[in-house]
Amino acid sequence: MPDNEVLVVASKLKAYIKDKSGMKTSANVLTALSDKIRRMCDEAIDRASSDGRKTVKDRDFE
Repeated sequence: MPDNEVLVVASKLKAYIKDKSGMKTSANVLTALSDKIRRMCDEAIDRASSDGRKTVKDRDFE
C-alpha cells in the first residue's frame, strides 16, 4: 500500500463534518487525517510488538 493512500472513506468523513457543523471539508483534510492514522497505527504496532503480540488491539491506541 502506498504511503500516500487515503485511509478514510471521504464521503463518510465529509458527511460527518457537514452534519456536525454545517461546514465543508477540504480535500487536503483526507490526506492529513490519513497521515495521522498511519502514525497512530505505527505506534500501536510498536506497542503490540513490544508486548510480544502479533495482534494490534484497541488498547494499543491509548
